[in-house]
Amino acid sequence: MADSNIKILLVEDDQALGFIVKDNLVQKQFDVDVAEDGEKALELFKANKYAVIILDIMLPKKDGFTVAKEIRSTDENIPILFLTARSMTEDKIKGLTIGGDDYITKPFSMEELILKIKIFLKRSDVYLPFDINQTPAELKIGKYIFKPDDLLLIFNENPKRLTLKEAELISLFAKNPNTILGRSEILKQIWGSDDYFLGRSLDVFISRLRKYFKNDPDIKIVNIHGIGFRFNFRKIE
Repeated sequence: MADSNIKILLVEDDQALGFIVKDNLVQKQFDVDVAEDGEKALELFKANKYAVIILDIMLPKKDGFTVAKEIRSTDENIPILFLTARSMTEDKIKGLTIGGDDYITKPFSMEELILKIKIFLKRSDVYLPFDINQTPAELKIGKYIFKPDDLLLIFNENPKRLTLKEAELISLFAKNPNTILGRSEILKQIWGSDDYFLGRSLDVFISRLRKYFKNDPDIKIVNIHGIGFRFNFRKIE
């Protein structure tokens, strides 16, 4: 059964960074608890069931390494992603040795963080609320009807045959309405890589989709300069 409330534990003592990361994850339909010290992190871990733990190393009361060890003593499988300002190789090795699954060094991109979370969830066979493969058989997007399985976009009973990549791109946007998606995130989800030449291909596909949706002025694919795109429309039914 689909579950849009996948719980993530974010352990971060920087309140500003914690707020930003939580806000981005909530936009992706995750349920996020935040702990600002190691003791609170363990308290929340014992009281809740989480799909992923994002764990800073430099924490008050108990550091991230200690927290990870205690978590691993009772749960060998939950994915732990270390999030830290440290970049020393020995710290990365230590984190992975005591049971961490991956490591991101600050500053980092939200696209990279979200991609790593999705990889963890796929390994754990957890439903992703924003997985493009979970798009319903038919969606109402503004004045259009979108049928991803049939590769059709219909306006006033006039069908437009789509390519597979066009349908996948619309599916991704439709699952993330009115939300900024980074170029790298889009490329990795649709093409599996974010190299320069695929980026040019993405621009071509965006131009095509703008033409396909031109009959509904309320639908806009907005270019967020230097970041990505936002697919604006009123609602999906």
